[in-house]
Amino acid sequence: MKHKKLLTKMFAAAVAAAQPSKVIAQHLPAKPKGRVIIVGAGKASAAMAAAFEKAWRGKVEGLVVTRYGYSVPTKHIEVVEAAHPVPDVAGQTAARRMLQLVQGLTKDDLVIALISGGGSSLLSLPAFGLTLEEKQKVNAALLKSGAPIAEMNVVRKHLSAIKGGRLAQAAFPARVVSLVISDVPGDDISAVASGPTVVDPSTFAQARAIVTKYGLDLSAAVQGHLAQAIDETPKHLPNAKAILIASPQQSLLAAAEVARKAGYHPLILGDSLEGEARDVAIVHAGIALQVRRFGQPARRPCAILSGGETTVTLRGQGIGGRNVEFLLSLAVKLQGMNDISAMAADTDGVDGGAEVAGAFIGPDTLSRARALGIDPVMELANNNGHGFFAKLGDQLICGPTLTNVNDLRVILID
Repeated sequence: MKHKKLLTKMFAAAVAAAQPSKVIAQHLPAKPKGRVIIVGAGKASAAMAAAFEKAWRGKVEGLVVTRYGYSVPTKHIEVVEAAHPVPDVAGQTAARRMLQLVQGLTKDDLVIALISGGGSSLLSLPAFGLTLEEKQKVNAALLKSGAPIAEMNVVRKHLSAIKGGRLAQAAFPARVVSLVISDVPGDDISAVASGPTVVDPSTFAQARAIVTKYGLDLSAAVQGHLAQAIDETPKHLPNAKAILIASPQQSLLAAAEVARKAGYHPLILGDSLEGEARDVAIVHAGIALQVRRFGQPARRPCAILSGGETTVTLRGQGIGGRNVEFLLSLAVKLQGMNDISAMAADTDGVDGGAEVAGAFIGPDTLSRARALGIDPVMELANNNGHGFFAKLGDQLICGPTLTNVNDLRVILID
């Protein structure tokens, strides 16, 4: 795996480009006459809170919720940890406290919302009449369904008392400014963390259609809530605005620059690719083979980069993980092709249900696996990418990155 060092360096550059300490100071809003309340949710929210405290000149108070293990020290803003991707009581309690924190404010007050990916699960407060256990089952069903994140969040918003703009609605008439690190295709701010502080264009009808589309087995209470549609998400929030402070494209450009300096011609396919991970891999393999054979659409040596969020429909006994599934499918399609190496990893440091960011492949991946008695095709059919790469020792493990701008996929053609 001769290119592991370069691929790791590209991943590190992508993560560094989205660090809150690097981007938050240039997006500070004007100071208000009244109080400054900080709220936030997501895998980057604690790091965002620490960066905001360092950059802001004045008194602040508030509360953010982040994933277990993603907390960082802060002086004035309380940081709470909760579960992701399936919510727990800690997240529910934090969400309830956050709603209480923004109530009773005036037009002279300012609410700063620090929002990043992962916040939808972390900020879980069921709508009236629903329980946390029901929300947990919905989340688990969505994660297994293969639904893209945008569709998952439409359902989540319409089963929540805080998402889909309801947090900003509760803060009225105070001004609400959201600083957002995007982890969603197309940088749709209303989809990041299910948009607790921005207008929501989706509807109950769309949520019901998604449930039907994926055949989700939901409780009678959940189905009844979606059918009644008595508390639609806000479509107008005159007190709220949102600012995108970091995005997948910025991180792709940072990784591409590392490749360029190493002598590779970077080719960015897009920052918002979606679809089944194994199918997206087959398309990437086709492009890589085209470059290898004909030098089109880029010169060799070439670094093909892409971002976005693919999906895995769990059919086997493995735990999935979209980046490792992508890589295993890519390796099977390339069949040990010389001069091609690759990496795929989630910039938050966690790929699916494992505390592993992603993995690497090279021309010898399949031969090494078979020498160990491992059948790559069977492992792919079993959604066992994490098990496959663990046995080969080719996982990318970095721990919490304290940010989240979705996945980085890189294919190097020498």
